[in-house]
Amino acid sequence: MVGYVTLGSNDLERAVSFYDALLGELGAKQFMNDGRMVIWGRDMGVGMLAVCTPYDEGRASVGNGVMVALTAEAREGVDRLHAKALELGGSDEGAPGPRGDGGFYGGYFRDLDGNKLCAFCFG
Repeated sequence: MVGYVTLGSNDLERAVSFYDALLGELGAKQFMNDGRMVIWGRDMGVGMLAVCTPYDEGRASVGNGVMVALTAEAREGVDRLHAKALELGGSDEGAPGPRGDGGFYGGYFRDLDGNKLCAFCFG
C-alpha cells in the first residue's frame, strides 16, 4: 500500500549515517543515493523510507502530527530499534511498551532532524 515515506533533512550526511545504522537493524539497505535523496528498504518498492534535502532548497522542517512507523518482528526488536535510535543521538518520545488494546507494542523516538518515528509490533 505505501511505497515509501520521505523525511526532510538539513544535514543529509548525518541523516544517512543515522538511518544506515538504524534501518540496518531491520535488515534494510540503501537502494538509491543520488546525493540529494537516499532510499532504504528490504525489497525495492515495498515499504521503503527516504531522506532528502528539500527539492525547493528551503529548510527542512518537521510536520506536526507526522510520524513514520517501522515494523519490528517482536517486542525485542522494538526495544532494540528504540535503543539504537537513542544510541545514535535520537531523542526519546516514549519508551517501548504496550499501548491500548489489541496487542500493540511500540517505542517512539525522534531522529537527528526532529522527525518522529515509532518502532512497533503486534503481539
